[in-house]
Amino acid sequence: MANVVNAGAENLTAPPPRDAVLLAVAIAGVSFSGPLMAATVAPAFAIAFWRNAMGAGFAASAVAVRRPRERVGARGWALAALAGVALAVHFGTWVPSLTMTSVASATALVCAQPIFAGLIALFLGRSLPRLAWIGILLATLGTALVAGADLGVSARALGGDLLALAGGLAAAVYVTIGAAARVRMSTAAYTAVCYATCAVLLLGACFIGGVHLTGFSGNAWLKIVLVTVCAQLLGHTLINVVLHTTSPTAVSLALLLETPGAALVAYFWLHQRPPLSAAPGLVLLLGGLVLVVRSRAAPADID
Repeated sequence: MANVVNAGAENLTAPPPRDAVLLAVAIAGVSFSGPLMAATVAPAFAIAFWRNAMGAGFAASAVAVRRPRERVGARGWALAALAGVALAVHFGTWVPSLTMTSVASATALVCAQPIFAGLIALFLGRSLPRLAWIGILLATLGTALVAGADLGVSARALGGDLLALAGGLAAAVYVTIGAAARVRMSTAAYTAVCYATCAVLLLGACFIGGVHLTGFSGNAWLKIVLVTVCAQLLGHTLINVVLHTTSPTAVSLALLLETPGAALVAYFWLHQRPPLSAAPGLVLLLGGLVLVVRSRAAPADID
């Protein structure tokens, strides 16, 4: 995929119609992720482990029935495993943040990943249109306002915000590495390796931290399965499909729409009402998304 391996301007072109639909379904799926995990009476790391372990099982089943067997080089397997490491860091920071701050704030801040994706693209020798950088700066200001609003709530809420931002950085790394890996292997093979690697690392973290992985109520198990279906299978897996035709930055920007989706689910289901002072930050964050999306039609002058 040229926008992954070549230098030059970062490609922000909208995905093809089929992948645009898949991306919309993925956004809807991940929008339920935060509210579902916040509502599940189980340790955060246990939830993250089980959703990845189940996701890896589904993906491995898909690989097992593929005919003929695909051939993947060592670099492809290594990239998929490395993406799994980044995904484990993402879950290890973002999932705990959901218990420390509101779902709306945690989701908004983890969705700051386009900022990091843009910086990664710059580091890799690519560049973004000037309008895209303006949008990213607006999104950065928006995240700062959200964090400031939560600081007025409690130091714990601010800590949750910082964890969510770290989760956003890890997510940007995961998406970028995933785009490179998907050039070399099918979605099923990639997700099986990525989710399995992530699950093994989270399992190790659970053992080290003494986190229980069983003994939950039937209701908690049901929600863990729903998180797996909505966020892991319909969310992350479809994102990996779309990355075959769409740049990591564009995908990360589209995923900003998870913020209002998760906020609405948390509002009506969990009755969570984030501070009104956070509203300007959320508006700026989404406004930055609009600018970056529009920047794909801007003239080709690059900063």
